Amino acid sequence: MPRAHQAAWDRIADQVLVEVPRPMGATSTVVDPAYRLDPQEVFGRTAPLVVEVGSGSGDALVAGAAQRPEWDFLALEVWRPGIGHALAKMEAETGAGAQPNVRIVEVDAVVALQTMLAPGSVHEVWTFFPDPWPKAKHHKRRIVTPDFVDAVVRLLAPDGVWRLATDWDHYAESMREVVGAEPRLELVSTDRAPLRPVTRFERRGTAAGRQITDLAYRLR
Repeated sequence: MPRAHQAAWDRIADQVLVEVPRPMGATSTVVDPAYRLDPQEVFGRTAPLVVEVGSGSGDALVAGAAQRPEWDFLALEVWRPGIGHALAKMEAETGAGAQPNVRIVEVDAVVALQTMLAPGSVHEVWTFFPDPWPKAKHHKRRIVTPDFVDAVVRLLAPDGVWRLATDWDHYAESMREVVGAEPRLELVSTDRAPLRPVTRFERRGTAAGRQITDLAYRLR
């Protein structure tokens, strides 16, 4: 982790990171399946909850939380250097410390989404620029699978929305196919997600000549 990111971690990680039980050891990214996170307890209030799956270096997380202070944002990220980068961006945004409406869990989101949050408790789920695993032999590693779709559907509140974005056409087609096969969801928008900033992944994709695809699905 770069020195500036480590310094941000040292200053505010204890305010932002949520400690969860890890049956496989303190360094594991697998949360105890018996654990249930209580957003009201974690944030100290009741508010619409946004869950970002794979927040990376925190571009969308920090920008979204700044634009929507009345919402709470929970990021699930497995990459510790990315969390450190997000904390540094958070300090740059606030000019001092942590954003009060942001919490981060260092955890494998694919596993955690199955059990960690109560059904029907999430206002929006964000999956922005997940690893495309472009080689055909690696497609099975993509996060957007039928099981993942089922986990997201379980979490969404009645008015909930799942927002996805990718800069790989073949992954966009796969997302449409996999998510579109779920009868409980309907595609409601292909416009840019309202709170999604221009991220470094988007800039990289645009520079390479790739098209950006946004998808938004709502419970039927």
